[in-house]
This record gives sequence, structure tokens and C-alpha cells, in this order.
Amino acid sequence: MSDHYNENDDINSQEKKVITEEENKNSDYEDVCFVCRRPESKAGKMFKLPNNICVCNDCMHKTMETVSQFDYQGLLHDPQFQNELDQITRQGGIPNISFVNLADLQGEGGIPNKQKLKKKKKKEGSQPVLNIKDIPAPHKIKASLDEYVVGQEQAKKVISVAVYNHYKRVATNTMDEIEIEKSNMLMIGPTGSGKTYLVKTLARLLDVPLAIADATSLTEAGYIGDDIESVVSKLLAAADNDVEKAERGIIFIDEIDKIAKKKNTNTRDVSGESVQQGMLKLLEGAEVEVPVGANSKNAMVPLATVNTRNILFICGGAFPDLEEIIKERLTKTASIGFNSELKDKYDKDKNLLSKVTVEDIRKFGMIPEFIGRLPIIYTLNGLTKEMMVQILKEPKNAILKQYQKLLELDEVKLEFSDGALDAIAEKAMKRETGARALRSIIEEFMLDIMYEIPKDDNIGRVTITKEYIEGTGGPIIDIRCNQALEDMDKLKITPIEEG
Repeated sequence: MSDHYNENDDINSQEKKVITEEENKNSDYEDVCFVCRRPESKAGKMFKLPNNICVCNDCMHKTMETVSQFDYQGLLHDPQFQNELDQITRQGGIPNISFVNLADLQGEGGIPNKQKLKKKKKKEGSQPVLNIKDIPAPHKIKASLDEYVVGQEQAKKVISVAVYNHYKRVATNTMDEIEIEKSNMLMIGPTGSGKTYLVKTLARLLDVPLAIADATSLTEAGYIGDDIESVVSKLLAAADNDVEKAERGIIFIDEIDKIAKKKNTNTRDVSGESVQQGMLKLLEGAEVEVPVGANSKNAMVPLATVNTRNILFICGGAFPDLEEIIKERLTKTASIGFNSELKDKYDKDKNLLSKVTVEDIRKFGMIPEFIGRLPIIYTLNGLTKEMMVQILKEPKNAILKQYQKLLELDEVKLEFSDGALDAIAEKAMKRETGARALRSIIEEFMLDIMYEIPKDDNIGRVTITKEYIEGTGGPIIDIRCNQALEDMDKLKITPIEEG
């Protein structure tokens, strides 16, 4: 009987093995070694242990060699010990003794999903990564950006052409001997002018993975902070750990001006020029090993190799005090004589940043090698009062439309008079924080209205007036019956009077 049961057990174990192998083949993710954290594509075939723990061939052999070095006082050569060991094995192991509780090791291979690598698909011939016909033309990209971003015509035109050329380069996969260079970009503009918003909108329209990283947290290798490769690690996470998808994504590095060379410093500059030097290989295109699902490399995190040759880098920054450097260069000519220029000539020039040159950026503290790897440099203009009013009401997801939608859920109409919009724009201009000021001002004035409206079910419409914004009056509130009469009057319907 016992032999019969053992045969069934063997059959069941073989069936389970076949099922697990089929599951692994159908899975989108590859196994990672529990000990060395290398993926199956690098470490080779894995040994499967209970609770879905995988160990690579190298680690398994090292473990066995380490164990075999100890003879445990000659027990391994003792025949009586061998007989007892065989008996214990036949009985199914030592009862009530467990050196490691394998159930505590959650997940496949003890590794969370965010730290697993997607399997690379087998390439069938030399197929291009993207179909060139699927890439929208520059005028279509700009038209889509126009729906969300107000103004900045030059910036939208430059970014549309650069992105189109970049994805043409990726799609053709440089099939001929003429290799097209990468068109990395440097975006300069005052705070709140729409740098980050422009890139977010672009990535949403193109449906490609986008990583937005902050240069302020980057430090030289070996110091506390994020490694330079962490920006690529964020892109890999945005692409669901699919290396091929990540290798044609976009990385936007914000606050790039914060890694400029520090002037007049005696201490080691670990987050300035050294970070620029470290980023050169990323911008140019190189194979870098990046941690999967973490910011820093350590023994417990698997590493993936990502080629940055086809990754588009867009760097953006406000570059404070750059205007002073431009002004100094423009007024360098003699201040006495016929060719003299007034020193305050450019003080009120709102588009002074558009006159920027590579020399100005170098003086600001960016090294020439870094600037050279960002061939496309363009600026965003500061927002005017007219642009502020447009931002309030024209884009697809304009701030006013968001509040109108919120009040619609309470069955209340929200309207803003033209005078109110002008007053909000004037207040925002004084704060000098760009479009971000608009949201904070409207939040401030809408607080009481949003608080009071749910109290009274009779309120049908609220009109925000210029007097309310300026603090000399209040909003106009219409009761539902008055609003109904107005609507009927517009439709030329005569109400039936009782009696």
C-alpha cells in the first residue's frame, strides 16, 4: 500500500512541476534569484523551491559546497547515522522542526511585483520598434498641445518638431549608414510658465512612458541622496519594468539649474558640477545598470541594463538671475559716446530670457560638455494678464471648468463675470508665481461659497463679481424659482398662474 501511495505522490509532484513550468512560460515577468537578485536572463535556469522561491545555479552550488565542508564530527561517515537519516527521510522529515519558515517569505521569490523584470520578447527579424506612420506630424502635436497649454507658441513649435524627429529616429532604428543624433532639449522659463505641464501633456498625447525627476535630490556617487541612474530607474518603473518600452521613453529632469557650479565655495560640491559630469553618459547614450523598484543599488535589489541611446531627455529650469547675466552682456558696450546704451534699457523687457546664448548658460554655472549634449535650447515667456485670463477659462481642463463641474454635482450653476476674471489675473500677477497663483486665489475666494451652498437647496446659480474679488461686495446668488422663470423667458414659455 505504501509503495502505491508513493507512486501517486510522485505523479502529483510531476503534474505540479509541469503546471508551474507552464505558468512561468505564460507569465510576463521573469524569475529573480532569491540570493543574488539576478534575473533569469542573466543568471540562467533557476531551481524552484517551496513557496515559489527561486535560486540560481551558482548560488545553489555555492550553498552546497559550503554545507559539504562541515563533517559534523564524522557523522556523515557513520553508518548508524546514515540509516537514521534514511528512516527520517522516508517518514517525511523531522517532525515539528523548521529552520526557516518559508511561508514568511511572501511573493514569488520573496520579491514584490514592483521589483520584477518583464521578459524580453523574442525579435522576429529586424522590425522597427515604432511604425513611422503612427507618429503624429508636428502640426498635429502642436494642435493637441494648444487644447491644454495657453500661449508659448515658439516653445510648442520647437518641442513638437524635436519630438517628431526623435521618434522618426527611433522608428527607423537607424537602418542605413546615416545615424541621426539625439535631439535632447533644454527648456528655460520663469516659475509657473508651464514647463512641467507642457511635458506632462506631451507624454499623455504620445502615450509613451514618462519619468519626471528632480535634479535637486541627485548627488555624486557615494554620497547620501539619489544616484544619477535613479532617473532611468523611475522611467523603468513608469514602463512597468519593461526595458524595451523604457528605452524609447521621455525623461524630464526638472530644476536642472540647481546642479549648476557653486560660486566661491571651499567645500566639496557633491550636488553641482560632479552631477553634471555623471549625467554626460546618460544624455549621450550608454548602457547603464539601474536598480529595479528602488532609488539606490544594494544587494537586495535586482539590476536591469537599460540603453539610453533612444531615450529623449528634456531638462527644464527657472534659472534665476540668468536675466542679470544676459542684461550684463547686452549692456557691455561703452556707456559714454554715440554708441552708448542706457543701463536700464532692458529692465522692463519681459522677453529678456529669449535673448539667451550658450555663453550665458555657461556663466550661470553649467559646464560646456553638459550644454553641448542639449542641442535644442528654447525659452518660455513670462505670463501676461491676458494669458492669465485665457488660462482661467480656455483650456480643456481650465480651473473655472473644474469648479463649475464641482458645483454641478450640487445642481448649482457657477458663473464668473469678465471683471472678476480681470481682477483675479491682476492679483495673480502681483504674486509672481505664474499660473500656480490663479489656483490659490480662486481657492481662497471659493472657500465660503463651497461651504455655504450645500446648506441651502434653493440656491440655483452663483455669479462671482469683480466687487467680491476686490473685497467691496459679494457674489450674486439666484434662487431656483427665479432662475426657472429666467430660463422660461428665454424659451418664450408663459408660466400658468394659479387662480
